[in-house]
Amino acid sequence: MATQRTRALRPARGTPADTRRRLVAAAATVINRDGYHGTDSNRIARAAGYAPGTFYKHFPDKRAILLAAYAEWVNGEWAAIEAEVRAHPRPAVVAARVVDLVLALHRRWRGLRSSVLALVGSDPTARRFYREQRHRQLHLLAELRGVHGGPARSAAEDAVLLYALERTCDAVANGELRALGVGLAPTVRVLRTLVYRQLVRD
Repeated sequence: MATQRTRALRPARGTPADTRRRLVAAAATVINRDGYHGTDSNRIARAAGYAPGTFYKHFPDKRAILLAAYAEWVNGEWAAIEAEVRAHPRPAVVAARVVDLVLALHRRWRGLRSSVLALVGSDPTARRFYREQRHRQLHLLAELRGVHGGPARSAAEDAVLLYALERTCDAVANGELRALGVGLAPTVRVLRTLVYRQLVRD
């Protein structure tokens, strides 16, 4: 009976790509909940429904799967941002929806983002990977601006917009602004104005 129950819990056999996707998704969930140092590869494999040995067929270590999970997070965030930009013709609506979306994602995935940022501060490989993701985000930002005929911006302006939006949303998600007595509503208004001016209007 125990063997049958164990088999029932295992995911259906799929391609190696399917297995890798399940492992990455499990890693994102587990690290987001428990933190990078609060889990290990065995727990991640089991959370995905696999034996621990399966992990090492796809990833050399826990750092590698964290970075893979972060890359997938970036993909998902920017796909959602692009959908919002393309769905709404009015720039003010676009700015509001983008800020609300990014803030919601940073709140939901606070643990995953905190784990990545902590590792970036101490690990050269993670730092290089993180910078590659930043370059990719700046490229995506420049592409999205063209959807509504927004003005050309310098790399410096785009970088400031990206960092201001992401770091402020992290500060909200982590309770930093609340601890300073800074209200959420005025913070959101400032971010919406920043996105409106930089992304879609002069």
